[in-house]
Amino acid sequence: MVPHLVTALTGPINELEQRVLDSMPAIERWFRLEWMEHTPPFYCSVDVRNAGFKLAPVDTDLFPSGWNNLTPSMLPLAVQAAMAAIEKICPEARNLLIIPQNDLRSASYLTNLSQMCRIFHMAGLHVRLGSINPDVKKSTLLKLPDGETMTLEPVIRTRGRVGVKDFDPCTILLNNDLVAGVPGILEDLSEQYLLPPLHASWSTRRRSTHFKTYEEVAKRFGKLIGVDAWLINPMFDRCGGIDLATADGVEALTARVDTLLAKVKKKYKEYGIKEKPFVVVKADNLGSNAGLMSVRDSKEVAALALKACAVAGHPFHGVLELILQEGVLTLERMNDAVAEPVVYMMDRYVVGGFYRIHAERGMDEDLNAPGSSYVSLAFDQSTHLPQLGVRPGASAPNRFYMYGVVGRLAMLAASYELESTDPHAERYD
Repeated sequence: MVPHLVTALTGPINELEQRVLDSMPAIERWFRLEWMEHTPPFYCSVDVRNAGFKLAPVDTDLFPSGWNNLTPSMLPLAVQAAMAAIEKICPEARNLLIIPQNDLRSASYLTNLSQMCRIFHMAGLHVRLGSINPDVKKSTLLKLPDGETMTLEPVIRTRGRVGVKDFDPCTILLNNDLVAGVPGILEDLSEQYLLPPLHASWSTRRRSTHFKTYEEVAKRFGKLIGVDAWLINPMFDRCGGIDLATADGVEALTARVDTLLAKVKKKYKEYGIKEKPFVVVKADNLGSNAGLMSVRDSKEVAALALKACAVAGHPFHGVLELILQEGVLTLERMNDAVAEPVVYMMDRYVVGGFYRIHAERGMDEDLNAPGSSYVSLAFDQSTHLPQLGVRPGASAPNRFYMYGVVGRLAMLAASYELESTDPHAERYD
């Protein structure tokens, strides 16, 4: 099942698809050379939006937790990618410890953990689940929706190494974004590989840093294939140190929104786009899109800020770090519900993906919200096997290949981001 676009498949996206297909050898060589110089994140997922006139990533997750949404036919790709990733990091690896989120009440998330364990087991590793939640003090059976069970054990630190009882792993895989802060138990490990590194966590990571590096990658890629980088890059701005409960804070955010909207309007005019542009405001340092708001006119900021500040516990309380991002519509539909593709990658490979759909959300709204569901059939056909010679817009594999290219661009940007923020890297100024 492949989602359809609500408008005819014509215009800039078809031109972009044709340019990408024509440039495929150059694109694959370019990625290959990049990965010779840079280390990809161990794994990541990228939310992509297809507006018909623009195709761009809107979020990159370095702790992806939707592995359960991949179809069985995608698993061999994931297993091979896991083998390649582990071989580069620790060829003699035997034991892998997965550290999940502290909150394990979601049945979907538990199924995700089960799928991850299956992937790494098939990659030739002994896999255990270890919790850093201080409330987990003994081994606990986790019940899965299908009736199966998994064992969750408390993480133990001994002589600078972490593991669980009678299990000393070579590699620790975080599936916990540590948004509440880095626990001391994971710091300064001795001769163990922690993936992703601690500076990838939301305790230090910033969306604005990621999209700054993505902007650089998009410009280079646009030059490579001869397209305007804007077609694959959402404009953004950062607005830090503001308090939306104050008049000065609202005024500062209003001015920034106005400036970004003006830039987007200029691009829309250049391409003859009739849609009304909008800006998405979200926390620069939160793992989810909590607190996200869409603004079509800077005059709306004051009312939206007032509404946010009136909700107890809302992420937009206090002094904030915000990112303002050009809103990207999604014109894709599945069963009349708004849809967006999510691309999953491990090491430097696209291993699959799915569509996130939401029947109650509009094409300019965030779909990663309560009520969303996932359709994993869309990426059954490999994103690496486009059908050459097929007219643009008529081939699902070609569209998925394009999504895979954009996903890999975001993954490359994440690689640059992690290099630039690594506290242990040597600097040559």
